[in-house]
Amino acid sequence: MKTRTVLMLAAFVLAAALVAGQKIETVNGVRMVHNSGPGAWGTTPKVALEPVRVLGDVDTPDENLAFYMPSAIVVDGGGNLYVLDTGNHRVQKFGPDGKYLATYGRQGQGPGEFYYPAWLAVDAKGFFYVSDPNNQRIQVLTPDGKDHKTIKGLEQGAGPVFLGKPGELVTGAPRMRFIMNPDEKKPATLPKLVKVLDGEGKILREFGEPLDFDDELLNNGGNEVILTVDGAGQSYLVFPVQNRIEKYAADGRLLWRADRELPFSMEIKGKGEIKRQGGGVSVRMPQMNRCASGVAVDGGGRIWVVGMTRQLKKEEQVGTAVSMTMSSGGGRTIGYKVQGDTELRTTDAYKLEVFDAGGALLGSLPLDFFVDGIFIYGDRLFLMDKYRGTQFREYRIKG
Repeated sequence: MKTRTVLMLAAFVLAAALVAGQKIETVNGVRMVHNSGPGAWGTTPKVALEPVRVLGDVDTPDENLAFYMPSAIVVDGGGNLYVLDTGNHRVQKFGPDGKYLATYGRQGQGPGEFYYPAWLAVDAKGFFYVSDPNNQRIQVLTPDGKDHKTIKGLEQGAGPVFLGKPGELVTGAPRMRFIMNPDEKKPATLPKLVKVLDGEGKILREFGEPLDFDDELLNNGGNEVILTVDGAGQSYLVFPVQNRIEKYAADGRLLWRADRELPFSMEIKGKGEIKRQGGGVSVRMPQMNRCASGVAVDGGGRIWVVGMTRQLKKEEQVGTAVSMTMSSGGGRTIGYKVQGDTELRTTDAYKLEVFDAGGALLGSLPLDFFVDGIFIYGDRLFLMDKYRGTQFREYRIKG
């Protein structure tokens, strides 16, 4: 009887693993989770999103809601909302009811000024951390938007910035960097993907292993990473062009790596090309499929990833054209222009994938619009449309 019970229990455990659709292994002490199928929830999600409001509209006559290429939204302890309006070089403050309250910042290089800022974070005391990569700095503002201090010395600029352990900032790669001078030596090793800084910008530690494609363009584009950090200082990385999701401890140790079954190939379609002639450089980017465009973590430790059900059709694709001019004095002017059909607002190409704290896929929720990022604060979830509607859709997480 005991033998039969043990066999029945083993069969039950095996069946549960098959239903969940996961293969788990340990490689060099790291948990590897290979997800397949719809996840533990099956085809019926165990969570729902309750619409709350839409903040921002590209067609609005209200200049306070007319965002241009917004990049981030944060919520402070009082429930106020702050939108980093990148293309307008400002931070917009709204009350808990969505009513406009104030504007912080303007275009420029001085204290409290931004030049296409990239990211925004707020600490428990209400101080703001604005990633300002084109000025190669992180600016810290007081709760009322005044200049507090500037963190300089960031050689490659500042990427997305998050609050880590007390006194620490966690930042990702700022943007792609190309070797413009043919005589410049390529680095012997690729840089880590994430840096942890102290309050003055000194690097305390680095982590996150890039994949070496043995090609300059592929190493730049192929190692694009989207980062978020939870309240315990743990970091989560998703890779838009790699089937790869990772969780790191606050000290930079890799805790697990996960992948999932995709309905399309992630093979490289084209390597791209860099042409250098005289003092000019032209770049043709690699052709690579995308599988993610955002990541956030809820209060229960679940990881939410903006995933893809398919690749965007040509008529659905938008992008930004970047122009740069250099003055005789060494100054530079940068401009961004959105290209593509921004009037198209609906699509079935996106979904939300939900993973448990250990990297196992729970399930997914379908979406019917374009999503360029996700943010979660408590039970409030925001989905960002950066280029088309230039807005944030707010929801309550139920379940």
